[in-house]
Amino acid sequence: MRRESTVTLRGMLFAARHGCLPSEREEGNVFRADFSCRLDTSAAEKSDSLADTVDYSRIYALIAGAMEPPCNLLECVAGRAADAISAEFPGLAGFELTIAKKNPPVGGLCEWAEVTIRR
Repeated sequence: MRRESTVTLRGMLFAARHGCLPSEREEGNVFRADFSCRLDTSAAEKSDSLADTVDYSRIYALIAGAMEPPCNLLECVAGRAADAISAEFPGLAGFELTIAKKNPPVGGLCEWAEVTIRR
């Protein structure tokens, strides 16, 4: 029997240099990633084997890799990470990835700016 479950990684933090302003590229900032996916866990529930589910460390590594080259836009970073996750884990029923920038330069108080991609 197929058992669709949700696997979530919240609060992955990265130091990176994304942004349109020169100061953002020079100083860098803190970025947060949150990932949630749907997948059939019936095999993993029986086998207790990592091979039968999504490997959290690989998701983290793919997002970390997408964070390295600077982008102007959060959309670009999120899209790059989502493409890498889709390529490595084609069996996911779907996923959501949020990339957030701490204290974005918006001319006032703003704790986070976020972009969420759903695939």
